[in-house]
Amino acid sequence: MTDSTSFPTGKVVLGVKEIAKILPHRYPFLLVDRVLEINLEEGIIIAQKNVTINEAFFQGHFPDAPIMPGVLILEALAQAGGILVHQKGYTEKIAVLLNVNNAKFRKPVHPGDILILRCQGLHFSSKGGRVKATAIVDGKNAAEAEIAFALVDKKQI
Repeated sequence: MTDSTSFPTGKVVLGVKEIAKILPHRYPFLLVDRVLEINLEEGIIIAQKNVTINEAFFQGHFPDAPIMPGVLILEALAQAGGILVHQKGYTEKIAVLLNVNNAKFRKPVHPGDILILRCQGLHFSSKGGRVKATAIVDGKNAAEAEIAFALVDKKQI
């Protein structure tokens, strides 16, 4: 399994079309472009977000010095965690953000960056769970947090 600072190698496990079948999000809020690795035994997912200058948020978030909003980095991490939950077998439920703890932003994310999203499951149950999440750019931690979620029946959304 790839560690928290190296770039995963190998083929794409899930592309954006497969991701759209798992997550309810759509443009401009679908923030995971591909899944690069999943290890269900260790409860780890590594996904990717390609950050481009065409992102709508760059028009208003410091247009002269664009950086990706921290809350959207956290959302991308939460979405990667939601894909992990689905792959762990909770296919009739959707992970809904419950809380974020110990969030730290270590490095700005700019247009052109490839944001690697790494989540490791800390707890999963039929009611929800928690992941330790790290966003990585160029081998360096850009953000980290512990993200908790509730699992909600798809029919209730």
